[in-house]
Amino acid sequence: MFINEHRVIKVNVEGLPVMHMVVKPNVKELPGPKAREVIERNFEALAVTTQDPETLPIVIDHGEGILVHDVDGNVFYDFGSGVGVLNVGHVHPRVVEAIKRQSEKFTHFALNDFFYENAVILAQKLAEVSPGEFPKKVVYQNSGAEANEAMMKLVKYGTGRKRFIAFYHAFHGRTQAVLSLTASKWVQQDRFFPTMPGVEHIPYPNPYRNPWHIDGYAEPDELTNRVLEFIEEYVFRHVPPHEVGAIVFEPIQGEGGYVVPPKNFFKELKKFADEYGILLSDDEVQMGVGRTGKFWAIEHFGVAPDTIQFGKAIGGGIPLAGVVHRADIAFDKPGRHASTFGGNPVAIAAGIEVVEIVKELLPHVQEVGDYLHKILKEFEEKYEVIGDARGLGLAQAVEIVKNKDTKEKAPELRDRIVKEAVKRGLILLGCGDNSIRFIPPLIVQKEEIDVAMEIFEESLKAALQ
Repeated sequence: MFINEHRVIKVNVEGLPVMHMVVKPNVKELPGPKAREVIERNFEALAVTTQDPETLPIVIDHGEGILVHDVDGNVFYDFGSGVGVLNVGHVHPRVVEAIKRQSEKFTHFALNDFFYENAVILAQKLAEVSPGEFPKKVVYQNSGAEANEAMMKLVKYGTGRKRFIAFYHAFHGRTQAVLSLTASKWVQQDRFFPTMPGVEHIPYPNPYRNPWHIDGYAEPDELTNRVLEFIEEYVFRHVPPHEVGAIVFEPIQGEGGYVVPPKNFFKELKKFADEYGILLSDDEVQMGVGRTGKFWAIEHFGVAPDTIQFGKAIGGGIPLAGVVHRADIAFDKPGRHASTFGGNPVAIAAGIEVVEIVKELLPHVQEVGDYLHKILKEFEEKYEVIGDARGLGLAQAVEIVKNKDTKEKAPELRDRIVKEAVKRGLILLGCGDNSIRFIPPLIVQKEEIDVAMEIFEESLKAALQ
């Protein structure tokens, strides 16, 4: 059970409350005196470039389910899930117990040289839940960026091809090689040139906002065809197709704005790639592990990719990542690739439990995700500044514009909404240039969504004043 000064709630095997008592956010002063002192010390000691104390001045004391309690006693709904990490919620009791059990046995034994069974068990579970009727293997890493780095090595080694195709607005990490794939914001590239050569970018099939000004909701096939035509007519005009090893994609673009492509896009992309012997590499770091109502987001599109990169949520808050990949592109000689901490036994123990919890939660995610999506679509109809509401499962977003006709982006308004929301106890995160994502832990209840949506609407109205 979860226990703190606010409530004592029993949970069932999925970690869902049996007799659910809704605790509402409660913010008195933000930041409070303790938080201000910690934030000041933070910037004196740490070189973190993505923190914004003007927008999210939250210093956590402890978490519980969807709740975050800060050091000054403020209580928040975490609709950012630790940036997509806490899919099963903060300190899920089954995950905590798994971590405790493993920590009492051993905490490290270098999987790059030695063996332990739970690493095999998790790999088998991940292979079982991954699409594709072909043999699979798993290589463990520590972060999503590392997983994408490993993928690039696998593709190069397994196919002998050295080039890649990625998408504009994509995010695949900030380390040097995968930075060549990332095309989310120019600041991520600034002063780090040159990145790895051999990567070409193409437009992502964004139904709402694309270079061809196609309404992709009304004409999804036309949008799909334009993207494939772009590869054929523009990329392959100067890039030899037989040198391209993989097309790297997010099944739903995350940092790019939670963009859901047309339903048939990946099937057509797969046909296209197969003509040239090109692999499909699926980055599920943010959208995988149940976030969309399927274990992997690509399952919504009926395609079996050749690699699946995972991270973030798989460890339940403990760093763990990796690649599920076709066995026939595996590293087949010692020393080709290794990681001292990749597949840490404590993280693996958490991951095994996370997989089982998420599998149990999938019907719930579909139900509450549809519920959240319906409310956001109603807001889209109601407010001129919400140009688009989109998403699958509990990966939802709204795009903030100045008006619906021009679709002119309104990033300043987006930022004000996020600030107003956190002042009222709702943690939201921006994405893309002008969108807001709604990604609560998968255990969220409809009653909590109602509270969050009430706060969001209040925040929107306040930001518009």
